[in-house]
Amino acid sequence: MAVRVGFIGCGGMANAHFRSLSQMENVERVAFCDVNLERAKQATEQYGGNPHSDFRQMLDTEKPDAVYIVVPPGFHDDIEVEVANRGVPFFIEKPVALSNETTERVREAIDRTNVITSVGYHWRYQGGTDRAKEILQGKTIGMALGYWMGGLPGVAWWRRMEQSGGQFVEQTTHILDLARYLVGDVKRVYAAAALRDMTDVENMNVPDVGTATLEFENGAVGTMNNTCMLGAGGGPVALHIVARDLWMEVRSKVKIRDREGEREEGEDVNATVREDTAFIQAVETGDRSDIRSDYADGAKTLALSLAINRSFQIHQPVDL
Repeated sequence: MAVRVGFIGCGGMANAHFRSLSQMENVERVAFCDVNLERAKQATEQYGGNPHSDFRQMLDTEKPDAVYIVVPPGFHDDIEVEVANRGVPFFIEKPVALSNETTERVREAIDRTNVITSVGYHWRYQGGTDRAKEILQGKTIGMALGYWMGGLPGVAWWRRMEQSGGQFVEQTTHILDLARYLVGDVKRVYAAAALRDMTDVENMNVPDVGTATLEFENGAVGTMNNTCMLGAGGGPVALHIVARDLWMEVRSKVKIRDREGEREEGEDVNATVREDTAFIQAVETGDRSDIRSDYADGAKTLALSLAINRSFQIHQPVDL
């Protein structure tokens, strides 16, 4: 029997999951919900199912087996609590919220109902990440260097801190999460950020440059750097990891430099398909072992991003 899936949010990122789920014979897309009903209707015309503009009505009338929550960061409030309270497993795109208070409320609902959850940190599912994790097993990691050098996204909500959380929360969160996955949790951050040159962009209060120093719980150190000042095509996005006689750059594959020379390794995979498959299989079987980031873990990455924001706002180190 197919897993009956509903969508809350039918924007750009949702389309990646529409396409991914289309490759799975055991999935039926039964409903699409968006505050812009026309977008929901467009999705139903292509994939079937029924359109909705009210997610509560969709949940109660369609009764999906699982839900994808793909909405801008500032819209995470009661959606996840309502879904969890109904006992419906959900996949949520990153970042999971804009405040630790919100994630605490959601986690309480998840704990009460024990619903299956998964977060869209697809970098964890890349072939390069798999290989990096294998190579790092048993090694003492000294340093992690991450960066997200990009351009300004076209959506208006991204330009407002109160709606997107800024670049550390909305984009660099992928690299921060990858660092947590490969290196370990962070205990302290020191950060600086500024709106240097994009003051002419209408309604923008997001910093256009930022940097953060990280102290990991295991003693490793690191830095995270980002910018949205670059034009079309952006710039490099990756995580570098340093250990004794080892340097690696983790992207879809991993570049390695060690005593054996320099090479690139890692299987070519579609990370979105892998994360969606892990979630759907968990809903089908109850086995969550292939899910690499559940809601509680995604909330930890959000807490790290928010600590960086807090640090550059108060000009002091922040402990997690």
